[in-house]
Parts: sequence; C-alpha cells; structure tokens
Amino acid sequence: MGTPEQSTTGGPAASWVGRVTGLAGACHPGPVVAVTALMAALAVTAGQGAARGVLTAASVLAGQLSVGWCNDAFDARRDIAAGRRGKPVVDGTVGVTEVWVAAYAALALCVPLSFACGLWAGAVHLTGVAAAWAYDLRLKATAWSWVPYAVGFAALPAFVALGLPGQPWPAWWVVTAGALLGVGAHLGDALPDIRGDLATGVRGWPHRLGPDGARLLLPVPLVTASAILALGPAGPPGRGGMAALAAAGLVAVAGTVLGRRRERAAFAAAVAVAAVDAALLLLRGTGIA
Repeated sequence: MGTPEQSTTGGPAASWVGRVTGLAGACHPGPVVAVTALMAALAVTAGQGAARGVLTAASVLAGQLSVGWCNDAFDARRDIAAGRRGKPVVDGTVGVTEVWVAAYAALALCVPLSFACGLWAGAVHLTGVAAAWAYDLRLKATAWSWVPYAVGFAALPAFVALGLPGQPWPAWWVVTAGALLGVGAHLGDALPDIRGDLATGVRGWPHRLGPDGARLLLPVPLVTASAILALGPAGPPGRGGMAALAAAGLVAVAGTVLGRRRERAAFAAAVAVAAVDAALLLLRGTGIA
C-alpha cells in the first residue's frame, strides 16, 4: 500500500482510466449522486424551468464533488493509519494532490454556477458549501460537528426556492426539515465508524455521544423532519403524508430496537427514514416558497 505522496506522482502502470476511476471513488459518489438527484427532482417539482433546473443540478453537483474530494484528501493520513482499505487514496489508486486539485477545481466551478441562479440563491448555496468545507477541515473533530450538516442541508432546498422566478424566500418548514435531516445524516454517517474514529483521535459530536448514544438519538431528528414535512406545509397532509409519517416512526423504532445487537440495523433504518423524508419533500415540493 503506497503513501499518498507516492501515489500522487504515480508510475507507468497508473493509467488515466485508473486515476479517473480513483477520483470518482474519492468523491463519495453515493451521497453526491443522491443529493444532486434529489435537488434536481425538487427543482422540477417546485416549478423551475428546464434550463434553470439544469443549472441548479450542476451547481449542487459541483459543490458536492468539492466537499467529497476535500474530505478524502484531508483525511488521507488518518484513513491510512486506520487501515481503511477501499478508499482510492489509501489504496494508491489516485494521489492526494490530485484529489486536492479536483476539490479546488470543483469549488471554483461551483461559484459562478451558483451565482448564475441568482445573487441570493448563490450566496445561500455557497454558505452551505463553505459550511461543509469547514466540517472537513476543522469542525469534524469538535463538539460542533453537527452544525455544518445542519447549515448545509438547510441551504439546499433554500437554494432551490431562491432559484424560482422572483427569488422567493423558502418556507420555514422546508429549511427546518433540511437542517434536521442534516443532523440525522451526520449521526447516521458517523455511527458505523465511531469506534475506528475514536482510535485515531476524532472527537466529533457523535463520538462524544458514543455508539449507543448516537444510535438512540439517530431517529429523533429524522422522524421530527418527517413530521414537519408532513404537517408543516399549508393544507391537510392527506393520507399519503400521514402514512409516510407513520411508516417513518415505525421504521425508526424498529431500527433503534434491532440496533442494540446489530448496529447496521440502526443505520439501515435511518437510511429508510431518510428515503421517506425525501419522498415527502418531493410530495410537498410545490409549496417550498
């Protein structure tokens, strides 16, 4: 296993295809695709035109790529120390310098794309991206690690709303639900790695709670977000909204109970509740502003 410095320069066997593949894997492709697709769908549901919807999706994609690459590049040494195989920088597929270059290039692209959606829309989106970078570079190992997640996730639907004709300010419920989803995402993302992170000196908010504390708290922000998404918008929630809220509650309770023996069960339940919340967000998307 090579060091990040060794893999930066590479060797004759390191083809461009391998490097591109490594960069793709280092950006955290799952969250990048999921967040970008959700915001693109929300833009359509909210009423953005085709051209503006594409611009919104491109802005979100650039921002998410920059954050993912920043995370992997900054954490490279700690990931190597923890033996986290499967990460491209750790495995030597791509060099840490290359990942940093990609992160800054994506960030530079994100700025004009965001402001092309409007001054306020761009400012809000870039605030969320800046919060995510602050998490990667500093706040991840502090008791305030939840704040960038809350700010970043709240900024995304606000960015979509402000990109609508007339740049309307987003509804309170969509921003609040976004912030709660961010806190839940932070707990869920950290839960599987808490013990390994503690061994390498990471002391973020979930780590201070411990595996059991994080597992028990995990469903609270997610189910609260479900309730706000179902009940917050004007008008009755309908049978679909109430059914989704009930399903989120049941899945969350099941995950908490089963998670006592299998930690992955709590994580899987959190993903399921987050999927319900995403569906509710799209269902209520016409009223986000």
